Amino acid sequence: MIKEGVDLFRILNHGLIPGMLDASERFRRGEFFIPELLMSSRALQFGLNVLRPLIQERKNHKIAKVIIGTVKFDLHDIGKNLVTILLEGNGFEIIDLGVDVTPEKFVRAVEKHEAQMLAMSSLLTSTMSWMRFTIEQLQASGLSKKVKTLVGGAPVTPIFAKNIGADGYCREATSAPSTIRKLLGIDEDEGILVKQ
Repeated sequence: MIKEGVDLFRILNHGLIPGMLDASERFRRGEFFIPELLMSSRALQFGLNVLRPLIQERKNHKIAKVIIGTVKFDLHDIGKNLVTILLEGNGFEIIDLGVDVTPEKFVRAVEKHEAQMLAMSSLLTSTMSWMRFTIEQLQASGLSKKVKTLVGGAPVTPIFAKNIGADGYCREATSAPSTIRKLLGIDEDEGILVKQ
């Protein structure tokens, strides 16, 4: 598709992302199992590895720095990886800390990179509390005045996000760029917008 000149965001938004979302939905319904989900994730990752450098070439000016990671004891990264590529395509500079990230590591990364946004993901109800602990450490360090926090993942709800003091909540990966723009007060016309 790239060789044929198909728009990069069309490949992303009409191919890779819907395919992964469909696989995730089938998993929730019990039609897919872990092997199918892992195969879908690997296919997505391969596609993202091809698209990422091409998308990054389009925009040199980064509009904000975002630290992203999956919280402590959680090893899921499909949603986080989707958010990462969408944010990169929208002109954000991403520092991806990976999975199983401790509150201390999140706080150190925010301070080191002088990030404007911290995005945390959790796919397990047993790991959600690490979002609260991370926000508490940000507050204790004084960094919460300099950085906004965004939380998401299958078990996370808007009420949970509010109760732990997060600045924002994202239900699905595709809404992350616009949610972060709103939280940071960034004009929608600045940077590259992912076409829907």
